Amino acid sequence: MENEEENRERKVTTRFKPNEFKVLDTRFKKTRFLKMSEYIRCVLLEKPITVNYRDKSMDEMLEELALLRKELNAIGNNLNQAVRQINSAHGNADNRLWLNLLSIIGSKVDPAIGQIKERMQSFSELWSQKLKPGEVSAVQ
Repeated sequence: MENEEENRERKVTTRFKPNEFKVLDTRFKKTRFLKMSEYIRCVLLEKPITVNYRDKSMDEMLEELALLRKELNAIGNNLNQAVRQINSAHGNADNRLWLNLLSIIGSKVDPAIGQIKERMQSFSELWSQKLKPGEVSAVQ
């Protein structure tokens, strides 16, 4: 049994062609290892290697959610500016200003919320689909 606290004294130098190193580096980057030497040691000593896979089906959803968040932030900024302008009327804000503000909010926020609900529903339906045993090979 190897003593884990023992220092590594032996050094092996290996040269790679550019395309070979590119393959090695690509495989290394998909793992949890922080150092290339650690990864190479595990490969050579046939130790288990954990590879991280990224679910690319989430890319579209994340892009969509980022756009929706940006839109909601813009609406929030506009709302804050409108409230500041009303408050800057030194307490003499007319009820008509507040009603106008509420109608603007309704016309801007309600469609954005509806759009968010629609997109979230479509993503929910996509992910919650239950695959039948015969369909698994067709999806892959």
